[in-house]
Parts: sequence; C-alpha cells; structure tokens
Amino acid sequence: MKRLRWQILVVAVTLVIVALLLLSQQPVSITILPQAAPGGIYTEALIGSMGRLNPMLDWNNPTDRDINRLIFSGLMKFDGRGMPQPDLADSWGESADGTTYNFSIRTNAKWHDGEPVTSDDVIFTIEAIKSSGSLFPQDIKDLWSQIEVKKLNDQTLQFTLPEPFAPFLDYTTFGILPKHLLENVPADQLAAADFNLKPIGTGPYKFDRLITSGGQITGVVLTVNQDYYLPRAFIEQIVFRFYPNSAAALDAYQSGEVLGISQISNDVLQEALTEPTLSVYTSRLPQLSLVFLNNNNQSTPFLQNANVRRALLLATNRNVITSKILQGQAIIADGPILPGSWAHYDEIEHFDYDPDAAAALLKQEGYVIPAGGGDVRAKDGQFLNLTLTHPDDAIHTQIAQAIQSNWAIVGVKVDLQAVPYESLVNDFLTPRNYQAALADLNTARTPDPDPYLFWHQSEATGGQNYSQWDNRTASEFLETARITANFSDRARLYRNFQVVFTKDMPSLPLYYPVYSYGVDIQVQGVQVAPMYDLSDRLALINEWYLVTRRALEQTPQPTTQP
Repeated sequence: MKRLRWQILVVAVTLVIVALLLLSQQPVSITILPQAAPGGIYTEALIGSMGRLNPMLDWNNPTDRDINRLIFSGLMKFDGRGMPQPDLADSWGESADGTTYNFSIRTNAKWHDGEPVTSDDVIFTIEAIKSSGSLFPQDIKDLWSQIEVKKLNDQTLQFTLPEPFAPFLDYTTFGILPKHLLENVPADQLAAADFNLKPIGTGPYKFDRLITSGGQITGVVLTVNQDYYLPRAFIEQIVFRFYPNSAAALDAYQSGEVLGISQISNDVLQEALTEPTLSVYTSRLPQLSLVFLNNNNQSTPFLQNANVRRALLLATNRNVITSKILQGQAIIADGPILPGSWAHYDEIEHFDYDPDAAAALLKQEGYVIPAGGGDVRAKDGQFLNLTLTHPDDAIHTQIAQAIQSNWAIVGVKVDLQAVPYESLVNDFLTPRNYQAALADLNTARTPDPDPYLFWHQSEATGGQNYSQWDNRTASEFLETARITANFSDRARLYRNFQVVFTKDMPSLPLYYPVYSYGVDIQVQGVQVAPMYDLSDRLALINEWYLVTRRALEQTPQPTTQP
C-alpha cells in the first residue's frame, strides 16, 4: 500500500510540472512562407544586336557584354560601391610596396566543358588582351605590356607592376578565355573563330543555342551552370531576344514575348511606368555631365577666378535640367566622384540654385552692370561674355539654352556654339580651344574612383584635364591616393580632394544620368545597385527567382494577460 502511494505521488508531481510548463509556454503561430526554388525561364529584351560572344571583342557592344557577363568570369569583380570582390580568384594578396599581387584560383572552378580553370588560362587571356586581335583600348594593352605575369603553380599566379598603382584591381575583371580551346587560333583570326558563336566560359550560365529567324540571329538561350563555383542561380534558363529600340522591346513585353526590358529610354518611360505588372528599376550610370571651364584661356580671364566659377554654378538651375529636360532621369551632381562609390564624400558642399547669391558673389568680385545700360556685367572694361560649346543633339542643346538663360539673369552673356560630339572632343577640348564646354565624362568599366586623369596638373597639357586646373594641393591628394593600397586611407585622401574641388570649382558638375530597365513583377529577388557598366544590372541575377516553394515558420505569440 505504501509503495502504491509513492507511485501516485510521483505521477501527481509530474502532472503538476507539465501543467506549469504548458501554462508558461507562449502559443505558437505557424506561417507558410514562400522561398526561392530552382526553375523557370526568364526572357529579356536586349536593345541592339549580337556580334560575337567573346570578352576580347565586346568592348564596343553592350549587347554582347550583357550576355558575356553571364557566360564568362574574371579573377575579380566589384560590388555596387566599387569595392573589389573575389570571383574566379578565391583570394589575393598585395605586397607592402603595392607592386606585387598574388592571386589564387578557386580549386572548384571549371569550364563549362568540365575542364579545370588554371593559371595558364589567365596568362593566355592576358596575351590575347595585348594582341592585335582584341578590341581592348590601347591604354589597357599598354598597361598589361608593362606588367610581369608569373605562374607560381596551376592555381596561383603573380603580377608585378613597375610601380604602385592602387586602381590595378580594376584591370583584373576581364573575362577569362579557355586556353585549351583557343590556343591554336592566331590572334588576327580571333574575330572569325567558331568559338564566338559557341562560347565556353566559367560563369553562372552556359551557352545553349542561338535563336535564328530568316538567317538572322534573333536571340540566345543560356542554361544554368550546375557546376558553378559559387551557389548556383535559381532561374533555370535565361533567354535574350534582340530588339532595335526600347519601343519595340516594350511592345514585346506587352504582347507577352519577354519578362524584362534591358533599357527603357525616355521616349517610352511614361508608358512603361503605367504597366501594372512591370517594375521599373533606376540606377546611376558611371557618367558625369558638366560644364568644363577653361581656366587658362586668356580671352576669358574671369574664369580664372574661383568666386566667378562658383557664381556660375549658383546661377545654374540644375533642378530644371534634371526634372524637366531630362524627365527626372538624372541626379544632381555635387562633385567629380560618383555617388554610391566608397570614395564619395557625402558631406561635400552642395550648391542650390540661388541667382541672388550668384549676383552678390559677382558684385563682390567687382563685376557690375554698367550704369549706361545693358544687362552684361563688367569689370575694368572686361565684360562677362563667353561662348559655350556644346554637342549638337537635342538634349544637350536644350541644356545649353537653359544655362544661357540662367546666366543671363545674373548678367553673364553666353553665345552658344553647337558642334558634333566628336568635334567637341577633338577640335575644342583636346587642343583646349574653348572657353566653356558642355560635355560628359564617361567612366564606364572603371569601378575604381581614381579621378587623376581628369584633374591632376600633369594632365593639363596633352591629357584629359581639359579645364587645365592647376591646383597643387588637389594634385598631391590624387598622387598619394594612386599609390595607397588601404581603402580607408584612400577614402580620406579622396574626401580631401573633393573638398578642395568644390572650394575651387574648376568646372561645373551638373548631373549624373540614370538608367532605367524593367522586370516583370513575377520575377522576385531583383535588386538595384549603382552601375559601373550597363551589364551590372545582371550582377546579382543569381538571386533572382521565378519559382517558389513553401516553408513553415513557427513564431511564438505573446500571451494576453486578463
């Protein structure tokens, strides 16, 4: 009897403990969440036509580069802030003096035909870049010709530079070619190689087939690379179809032929924005539009005065330029380094449109409107007159006319000179044969923010310092940043450079243009980052998905006290 009582007591205590635990536990809510899953076909309309699927030959063809971005890989790649990231190289190191770089290739990196990627492939590709058969710019060929390339073993190689050059990693993003497939193709016959229509790469997608119609290539089909060295993409197949312009691409989307549009130009932007199932993404382009001011033209000595230059910027209504003329497809620029870059200084001085402040600054410098009449400011008989040379296309002409009207308000007379863009560069900017010039600085495919070429003293004669800006302090910051490997130190140097730039204002930054593209709402995981090349919109395509699977998530819910 005593033994039975003891058993009953144990059971009772156990029941009490269980009851207390149940009372103390919060109720649980079960939610069914969609998760990305492999599968699906994404079809995108590319504006343009395909030439050759070879990274040695795509420099001047954005359509080819879009496709090659998914087929080929480089040693390095860059994120949206312009920071270097490993690609085929899983690690890299730099010597203390900044002249030697070692790269280690991923051991699991394979070509689409199953062959391993080796140091020999990288060395072979560098030789191809330097050859007459590649379409790389001559300055890149010259750079690689000065670099000693050494194979340490099958997975490791070493680059030795003649002197420190911090932007060097920019030059390691080239798409690598398979030596075992192309080593017997002479450099001058590379453009005609069968490989260009049946490429083998190492990227997240591999070439499947061409789509043809009437003897013309109308599209390309890519399939996911199951053996990719990084997590494989979700979307099983990517189909690119070619269209002559954004209007035709939008028509294709509206008829259900495609799920994405690679470029939405201003002429169809408003119509695209009204499409209920089309998400329009906008990203900053790697380009700065500005008014170059010739700081060393004796016919306009007033442009050598920093306060006069600052007054001209204050007198420029950039809000109207970006919102009205450019239909909102631009971001007002405050300096020479792109926003979104790791080197951009967010606290840089900003100049709002203020014609009264501009007029006051000009008056402070002694420029007044003559008492005898007229609207043009003068000082000691020197009138504020200048010629603004600009490209003869419709958009640049409208911008030039807006600037002309803006500056007239503060007493600066502007004569406009419209010329073809090629002439603007060759006949006016390069020989420094201008007073003011409306132009665009395109830094595509160079994520490193180094602005040395455009603003250093040494580039004032014969280089691209078209303003002939002669500021020793700014030049020293640029010099030091070019040989400094540490990104924090470089960011500090570029911050100081930007402060000096806005104080001296050698030329007038206007805006950074933006790029718009569209993707159907059923495509999920799409992200937008600042662009350093148009193909950067596909940089995170591995994270896009069309197919989902359901997963359970248990979430404790708080109990309500009575």
